[in-house]
Amino acid sequence: MACASCSTKDGSPKGCKNNGTCGTDSCNKLTVFDWLANMSLPNGEKPYNWVEVRYKNGRKEYYKNTENLTLSIGDIVATQAKSGHDIGMVTLTGELVRVQMKRKNISENPEEVLKIYRKASQKDIDIWSAARDKEEPMKVRARQFAIDLKLQMKISDIEFQGDASKATFYYTAEERVDFRELIKVFAREFRTRIEMKQVGFRQEAARLGGIGSCGRELCCSTWLTDFRSVSTSAARYQQLSLNPQKLAGQCGKLKCCLNYELDTYLDALKSFPKNDTKLYTQKGTAVCQKTDIFKGHLWYAYEGEWMNWHKITTDQANEIIELNKQKKKVASLEEYASELVEVDTKEVFENVVGQDSLTRFDSPKGNNKRKNNRRKGNQGNKKPSNAKGASNNKNAASNRNQNNQKPNPNKPNVKNQGQGGQGQNKRRKNNRKKPQNNNNAAK
Repeated sequence: MACASCSTKDGSPKGCKNNGTCGTDSCNKLTVFDWLANMSLPNGEKPYNWVEVRYKNGRKEYYKNTENLTLSIGDIVATQAKSGHDIGMVTLTGELVRVQMKRKNISENPEEVLKIYRKASQKDIDIWSAARDKEEPMKVRARQFAIDLKLQMKISDIEFQGDASKATFYYTAEERVDFRELIKVFAREFRTRIEMKQVGFRQEAARLGGIGSCGRELCCSTWLTDFRSVSTSAARYQQLSLNPQKLAGQCGKLKCCLNYELDTYLDALKSFPKNDTKLYTQKGTAVCQKTDIFKGHLWYAYEGEWMNWHKITTDQANEIIELNKQKKKVASLEEYASELVEVDTKEVFENVVGQDSLTRFDSPKGNNKRKNNRRKGNQGNKKPSNAKGASNNKNAASNRNQNNQKPNPNKPNVKNQGQGGQGQNKRRKNNRKKPQNNNNAAK
């Protein structure tokens, strides 16, 4: 959720550059849409004088507007603190504040009422911004101090009070930690009042935020406020693989989203028989191998024939179980499975989005190979005919040379003209090769 000023320009995010003080309050965490903002109150009804104020990383407090200030969402205000004052941003006003306080069990008449002093001045905002800039380098140094003291703890976040008089260190730890020496080191190094506050791993992920495996922002940092316990049975009911790397979130605990659809799965499983219930037939005893909650099907296999599965519906399985309770057996599961023979139908999906295939511009490679093979085959068939023609021409030329040559009295007459032709051809080849040999010898 972002406002119009957070749009991108030239491929880079523009951003409002308000550093967490967005006037529309749409970029912040755990926001509430005020759908009563444009509605006028009844005659004589005074506006609700409590205001919701947000601090760093989604921490919210409720204050009473005793000064009757005109406040709206996005205003920076100075609020009451235990010592000094704090700076926060108004995130909700009006009747919805009453609803939020009732939902969080916050009394409207507490013993100590926290008040809003005034709207923050420019000096207050400058001091607050300077203190916020110190938090990140302080966190790096604080973690190093904890490592040097060999404390089994992780400092996850630091939050300065608005007047920069106090710093709150949020940390997580598996066991109890004695950090008295650490507080002394922090007070000596940072020159401010120190407060240590331990949070759970889920609260840490909610404060820091992040992107989940689904590609969206973490639920605990955007809208989820109550952390319910999650067990591995939720994954078993939904037939998910018990892989801790996939079931665990960024906090290291089981994902809260495992509980979102658990009730729906439990309602659907009420009509399914238990997986350990066996079906007794005249052919043998069948054991459940697989269930499909969405389609309402079960797969059973006979003992000893584990490779052959028979698919039946939940109604058929419950019918066989009722007959077994009456000590009756059906003939076999094949009678029920034959009723569920599905006809393979090819589903054709239309392109309603207008997206074409990514390979629409690629030329088919198989056809080119066939064409090339055909061309090579044609060339190979033509070569022998050319070779025959060349050999015939050579024979004709040799015969002419023999006729034109004068008889040499020193050489004996060759009776076989074919053999003589072959001998003359060999001599010509040797004479052709001789210049090459002479050249090589000269080299």
